[in-house]
Amino acid sequence: MVNCNNADQLCLSLLKRCKTLKSIKQLHTHLFKSGLDSDTFIAGNLILHCATLISDALHHAHSILLHFSNPDAFMYNTIIRGFSDSDHPHNSLTTFIHMRRNSNHLQPDSFSFAFVLKAAANLRSFNTGIQLHSQSITHGLDTHLYVATTLVSMYAECERVDHARKMFDEMSEPNIVTWNAMITAYLRCSDVKGAERLYKRMPVKDLISTNIMIAGYMKAGELRLATNLFFHEMPVKDDVSWSTMIVGFAHNGCFNEAFDLFVELRRVGLEPNEVSLTGILSVCAQAGALEFGKVVHGYIEKSGFGSIHTVNNALLDTYAKCGNINMARLVFERMLGRKTIVSWTTMVAGLAMQGYGEEALELFHRMEESGIKPDEITFISVLYACSHAGLVEHGYRYFSMMKDHYGIDPTFEHYRCMVDLYGRAGELEKARDFITQMPVKPNAVIWRTLLGACSIHGNVDLAEFVLEKLAELDPNDSGDHVLLSNIYAVAGKWKNVATVRKSMNSQRLTKSPGWSMVEVDKVMYSFVAGDERNEVTSEAYTSLKNIMLRLKVEGGYAPEIVGSVLHDIEDEEKESAVVTHSEKLALAFAMSRLCDGKIVRIVKNLRVCKDCHTVMKLVSKIFRVEIVLRDRSRFHSFSDGSCSCRDYW
Repeated sequence: MVNCNNADQLCLSLLKRCKTLKSIKQLHTHLFKSGLDSDTFIAGNLILHCATLISDALHHAHSILLHFSNPDAFMYNTIIRGFSDSDHPHNSLTTFIHMRRNSNHLQPDSFSFAFVLKAAANLRSFNTGIQLHSQSITHGLDTHLYVATTLVSMYAECERVDHARKMFDEMSEPNIVTWNAMITAYLRCSDVKGAERLYKRMPVKDLISTNIMIAGYMKAGELRLATNLFFHEMPVKDDVSWSTMIVGFAHNGCFNEAFDLFVELRRVGLEPNEVSLTGILSVCAQAGALEFGKVVHGYIEKSGFGSIHTVNNALLDTYAKCGNINMARLVFERMLGRKTIVSWTTMVAGLAMQGYGEEALELFHRMEESGIKPDEITFISVLYACSHAGLVEHGYRYFSMMKDHYGIDPTFEHYRCMVDLYGRAGELEKARDFITQMPVKPNAVIWRTLLGACSIHGNVDLAEFVLEKLAELDPNDSGDHVLLSNIYAVAGKWKNVATVRKSMNSQRLTKSPGWSMVEVDKVMYSFVAGDERNEVTSEAYTSLKNIMLRLKVEGGYAPEIVGSVLHDIEDEEKESAVVTHSEKLALAFAMSRLCDGKIVRIVKNLRVCKDCHTVMKLVSKIFRVEIVLRDRSRFHSFSDGSCSCRDYW
């Protein structure tokens, strides 16, 4: 018979070889048959291995705990910690409660409270956290450094900076982790100055401290402070520092600065890691910077990052959002067995945005056949595909499938997709009925989607009804008034246009400015109509003037001014306002700089207007240039006088 020590050693040796849930279950069966599963040391290590080293074995570890006759604190704490870090932190709380109720001889220790408080933090549950705080006081553990620090973090996650600061001030010797948690608490409540004051008071700072402040500055739009901290006050920078700056610049629309920083990262001899690569690819995706994205792709291939699924997913998203669907397909198909639900969903969304509705649905069925279960985000992409391809019946069927077959409750975004589906197809009454029959009260986004459909199809009466609903929910949105004004203008109701304008003036509502960006030689250029003239914009205006003249002579172009501008200005002024829309300026500038054969790729923050859509089609035919325009709604690929949307957008 094997003695206890040898059995322990043999068990640990076998555990190290277990890499999957299947192998763990096989070992567990063997231990059960030999009676060794009742040994506290062996069972504890089995639970630890399942909970921390095998991604899908946490619930099996929990089962072992529940069936063990006399579990100790180590076993409970292992499961409490495992669930606190998982997608099911509420199970951490139930395990803690089970420990309290079913193990009279056991008392929670500092680890128990620290782990379960982390679960409360991840749940953003202030009420649960404050109850746990009270229990920690009862057990005399609230002053324990580990527990107190976790309490500060918990209150920070729950955005209760007052409670966090009180806890912090009561600590005799907070460590650097506690200081960082308190700074985070201020930043979560958007109190940048409070975080800054505490940061400057820190007796010792580490990289994490400075990275937290940089992230806070960037989120608050304090680029100068973030840049100064990064370049002048950080003698040592890590991957997080560089990634935070890159993503922060992107968050603030400073795409060229993000690209320059990525280049600088390489220049100083540092190698981008997974985080910085996914960060810069996200920048490329947002900006539509295809050429820079290709450079990053080349680095990924050479450096061996192509096997990391997060990097592949980011690369796939970049190509899809930059309008190169063929490269997106190539990246997707090369992922082989590494495809995750994110990969499938990103590809479905990419196809949907570019009008390949039926292909997107075919891919969705391939996903189902591969054994990947779709989630709520996947169905948003599927419904989006149906909407932009005019597949109304398909859309309704998938909406029903989501609820009936997969048990996914619709969110506001799913409801919005259905309203958009009916609205784009001109079935406005169905869209309105769908909204009024929703089991939840529709929000402003739902009604605004219907208002957009009214604008497309010129339904004045329904638009007025919708605006009344929006006036109750979000009366200060200028876009709603602009849409209604355009609907009135198209219908020739100029008195109503004047009334809307007067209402906007009295409420001091202004129209959101439209901007467009275009990539030329790996540099992003941004255009806003009416911007002050500089070397770049002057070149754009000169080029645009020549383009428009040729369109009028060779294409018979006449600006479509009705419904395209809000104010009752003279026709000549209206024509000038429409002709100089930002996407036209971006197009003209790119055509003046790019060599023949290059595709012009433009990103616009608003929905492209009818006149700009017409101009893009004419330019693609007369100038023999291919144009890819991504607006707020979808992609438009112009070639030889036609658009991929088939004028359905």
